[in-house]
Amino acid sequence: MRALTEPASAPAPTLHLGLPGFSFEDLYRPSGLRRLSERFDAQLQGDAPDLFQAFDAYRKSGGTTPSGPAESDLLIQVARHVSRFVATLFGIGTESDRLARHLRGELPLFDFKREFITRRVFKKGAQDRPTLAEFPALDGRMRLLMQLGFPDALAHGDLERGLAESILTLLDIERLFSGNLPPANQERAPALREQWAALRVALTASPEGADAFGSSLVTKGDDAAELQAVRALLSLADRWTYARALHPETKALFHTWPTLRLPKPLVFDQLVQLQRPDAQLEEKTEGLEHHLRHRDGFKLTDRRGTSRDVMNEVDYCVICHERQKDSCSKGFPAKDPVAEGHSFKKNPLGIPLTGCPLDERISEAHALKREGDSVAALAMVTLDNPMCPGTGHRICNDCMKACIFQKQEPVNIPLAETATLTDVLELPWGFEIYGLLTRWNPLNIRRPYALPYVGRNVMVVGLGPAGYTLSHYLLNEGFAVTGVDGLKIEPFPDELVGRNGHKLAPIRDWRGLTRELDERVLEGFGGVSEYGITVRWDKNFLTLIHLTLARREGLRIYGGIRFGGTLTLDDAWALGFDHVAIAAGAGRPTIIGMKNNLIRGIRKASDFLMALQLTGAFKRDSLANLQVQLPAIVIGGGLTGVDTATELMAYYPVQVEKTLERHEKLVADLGEEGVVARLDAEERATYQTFLEHGRAVRAERQKAHAEGRSPDFIHLVRAWGGVSLCYRRGLTESPAYRLNHEEVTKALEEGIRFIERMSPVEALPDASGAVRALKFERMVTVDGKLKGSGQYFELPAKTVCVAAGTSPNVTYEKEYPGTFQLDGRKEYFQGHELVEALDGTPDGFTLQSVPASEDPEAKVGFFTSYEKDGRFVSFYGDNHPSYAGNVVKAMASAKDGHPQVARLFAKEISAMDFANEGAQAAREAKRAEHFAKLDEAFLATVVAVNRLTPTIVEVVVRAPFAASHFQPGQFYRLQNFERSAPVVDGVRLTMEGLALTGAWVDKEKGLMGTIVLEMGSSSRLCAALKPGEPVVLMGPTGAPTEIGHNETVVLVGGGLGNAVLFSIARSLKAAGCRVVYFAGYRMKADSFKQDEIEVGTDQVIWSVDGGELLDVRRPQDAAFRGNVVQAMVAYAEGKLGVTPVIQLSEVDRIIAIGSDRMMRAVAEARHGILQPYLKPGHEAIGSINSPMQCMMKEICAQCLQRHVDPLTGKETWVFSCYNQDQRLDHVDFVNLNQRLRGNTVLEKMGDTFLAQLLKKAPHLKRV
Repeated sequence: MRALTEPASAPAPTLHLGLPGFSFEDLYRPSGLRRLSERFDAQLQGDAPDLFQAFDAYRKSGGTTPSGPAESDLLIQVARHVSRFVATLFGIGTESDRLARHLRGELPLFDFKREFITRRVFKKGAQDRPTLAEFPALDGRMRLLMQLGFPDALAHGDLERGLAESILTLLDIERLFSGNLPPANQERAPALREQWAALRVALTASPEGADAFGSSLVTKGDDAAELQAVRALLSLADRWTYARALHPETKALFHTWPTLRLPKPLVFDQLVQLQRPDAQLEEKTEGLEHHLRHRDGFKLTDRRGTSRDVMNEVDYCVICHERQKDSCSKGFPAKDPVAEGHSFKKNPLGIPLTGCPLDERISEAHALKREGDSVAALAMVTLDNPMCPGTGHRICNDCMKACIFQKQEPVNIPLAETATLTDVLELPWGFEIYGLLTRWNPLNIRRPYALPYVGRNVMVVGLGPAGYTLSHYLLNEGFAVTGVDGLKIEPFPDELVGRNGHKLAPIRDWRGLTRELDERVLEGFGGVSEYGITVRWDKNFLTLIHLTLARREGLRIYGGIRFGGTLTLDDAWALGFDHVAIAAGAGRPTIIGMKNNLIRGIRKASDFLMALQLTGAFKRDSLANLQVQLPAIVIGGGLTGVDTATELMAYYPVQVEKTLERHEKLVADLGEEGVVARLDAEERATYQTFLEHGRAVRAERQKAHAEGRSPDFIHLVRAWGGVSLCYRRGLTESPAYRLNHEEVTKALEEGIRFIERMSPVEALPDASGAVRALKFERMVTVDGKLKGSGQYFELPAKTVCVAAGTSPNVTYEKEYPGTFQLDGRKEYFQGHELVEALDGTPDGFTLQSVPASEDPEAKVGFFTSYEKDGRFVSFYGDNHPSYAGNVVKAMASAKDGHPQVARLFAKEISAMDFANEGAQAAREAKRAEHFAKLDEAFLATVVAVNRLTPTIVEVVVRAPFAASHFQPGQFYRLQNFERSAPVVDGVRLTMEGLALTGAWVDKEKGLMGTIVLEMGSSSRLCAALKPGEPVVLMGPTGAPTEIGHNETVVLVGGGLGNAVLFSIARSLKAAGCRVVYFAGYRMKADSFKQDEIEVGTDQVIWSVDGGELLDVRRPQDAAFRGNVVQAMVAYAEGKLGVTPVIQLSEVDRIIAIGSDRMMRAVAEARHGILQPYLKPGHEAIGSINSPMQCMMKEICAQCLQRHVDPLTGKETWVFSCYNQDQRLDHVDFVNLNQRLRGNTVLEKMGDTFLAQLLKKAPHLKRV
């Protein structure tokens, strides 16, 4: 995607539209789209007046008449005209016709499949089936038949087509001689007789041919005799094809030919083929050895097949909309919905067959695809699924589940859908054609083109599938839409989106914007589609959606915005928003009941997937540190667990190979001992294992290259312990199997193991406190209920990921209780519907509660309980109980729910005169002002980077809204952008998200001061940030420190923790508190901003671990050599030479912030050496520095911290990014220290590697 990271060197190709009076810009302007619709109507009326009249009547009926098959037929006819219109508009008639001929040219091959392969070769009960031993003789004769009789069929190199066409010719000749040639083909009879005569001659002219075929072609005779001769050749082909399917050397090729792949029966308890390799543990399963697929890294793993594969599926579809049997789209209705408790039939696995949640017209699209008309088919798809790049192949399968074929494999509808899109994208201007169909589509009679701006503004919270789809729909309704997301979202260059003085230019070649997935910029856009879905799916499609939306004038996108932190609902109204739509996705991961739940090496699956796919740890040029070891176990039975297992399997070889490569570079500069000098004994052992495994990966790669095959990392990873997915029930009961067994099959092909009926009981630590194994209890089913058997097993594990489900993201209600009513289970927002107000107020609505239901036919409430001054808040996707669960359901929530948002303003909009250019210009000027205000509020840029000490820098960022909401104790996530990050020696210097506490704030100027301790690669990169550089400063997040009034407070700061306490101290003083501050440093040179500390305190005790004392500048302050606990004891004992401002026995509250070791020392000293001096019952708080990643409150769960009640011993867990201030007596500091060490090997080596990189880049200035 070079075009996305640097300006194109060649001038952009010119687009000359094929319709006079239209410019490229018109295709993005609502006024131009309206004129385009008028032009299409005029052309349709001229080309097909009867069709136009029927279509116009259909539009005027609101789509009610006609209905059923007649409606489908009407839309199909109009879609053909849409295709021709678009081809004229973009001047692609030649290319479009060529594509159509190519696609239609595939269809005869499936006549061969249907008539010969299905009905003859593999017909059930067919006689005279050959054995494998007969194959060599059959193969010799068949090769000779093709070489002598059909040489032209082999000339073009497409053996499958050559065989199909040859057999079809023989079948036609058979029909001729049997008298069954259809009347429509009778004119071909003379030509067929000539072909047969020529074939006879060709097969018997040579000695080899005469020997092979002479007996069956010995004499010419009547049609009956000729029929026997033809049938002899067909019998040869029949028996050869059957034997070929059995032969081990030809079986692989056989299965690559769509014409020879037949649908398998669906046996619902045997949908996945397994083997059980361990007699000692029969629950352990693997995929079949000959099905293994050798993955290498993080390139796209599924290239989606050829156009022949696609047309095979389209041909397999029985186009059942013609009989109103298109269950793929509409679902299988239940025979008795009341008795069955659901509107739709369920399959044997208990899954309701609801069909496509978007009601996509699948059968109609397939009918058009059969004609080769991909643009028409895409118009049909985008009618109901405009964001179709986000669905399709390896994403959704609701349509397949409900396919009319319920006893054999269904049509692979997602593959066909995605191919329809990519066929269009591959055309010249394909990107623009797809984009146009999202803004203008005559088939969409409700909204055939996007409306002009209607003067109303909507904020969409979350830019995952629900959020970006909702943004699309609301843009087309004429709203100005602002999408905000807590993730870092990489902006596009201005020239690609036509902003800041750059003219929007057409994009001719979509491929120029795509990249291999292991090189693609991680844009952050798309939510779970970006960080949760693996490289089985082409994430270039996310770039397609992102760019298509970003090029629209009515949309702005801001990353690093936390709803509830950066802005609140009241802020949204103050900024000029008229509605807020929440599409914030899934939230809190489930914590399972397992002893030693989160010792080192155990993390949540969401944490692993986010760390892998948002930081780019898998990329060769990334500095991100994600450390995993083998063996690895994933706990869970859902698709997230499956994805986690495959990515662990793929990531480990990448990790160790990259480690080895960087090790060798470092050794060349530093020597072997210099490289490992910072590692302790445990870390050295781990590092040596990584290097040994890296060498094995390299050796296998070299060996595979020499042998001309793909490297086999599966057997290496398995030899090192492998990756196992463990689930407490059987495989067939798992959500992954029941919902999408195809993904289970694909995962097993990549070498993971599935261990069923194992319930985790305890994580067993090694001598250093890291996980070494998991203890499981074997589960059994007794009287239909799952129970423990009392049998226990230990499975080795050095990495454990828990994928046990999530809860909806209702964090805002937790932060601002009473804002939203929750449902009866306190899980989801309670849904409400709009009810027109009885008082007759214009546009007045009230809310009425709607019960949630998973039944698609049930009423849905899209609004929360919130109502203030006539403003409402709606919710979608995983936030909504009716739509939670997958990508396409989330998108359906936007399709179904956006009309309700439009309804809020429907009367006002219907009264608008869009033809009034002056009024419209005034509205658009206000929109520009609105967006300018948002840019000012939300965009973050570096103002200054100041060196405070040799290891500490201050980063000052201008981010007005992030600064305006800061309260003492809260923190932010700081990141630079990948697209603008410098590259040194092939390594892109992109920062991982850094958790930085606000040290000071200037709310008037919108400035936020954060202080960074340089202790790793990302923190070191802060010193290279430049004034004016855009960054992400997500927050504030965490909880404000509780500020008491008129209390006596002791602050204890260690190192960087002192920066956190600046603002806390000032707030305490402002609240009338007496504040004594113990500021600890390793040495004098580490101190910084003494003025800031002094201004908020009554007395400061400055301590250093060793060396020169700090200078004391106030008479009441003192300096001390020793740690902070020793300083506190000396203070209590009056040994510092100054009069204590307070007695420790007066202290109401202690707030300690520093390293985990320092806070632990303070916690323990309070019950030991300091206890005699302290007030009983005082409160002691620490700001817990848990490892953090997303910092969006209860999402990734990297920050989970174990608590133990000192009185009861009860274990609880706290998300430190939700509330970092925790009671010292409850914090398990051993657990905290262990979790902080989770990535230390790679962190230390990464820091060393960056230091050497920076030496090679003297141009990269650091303060």
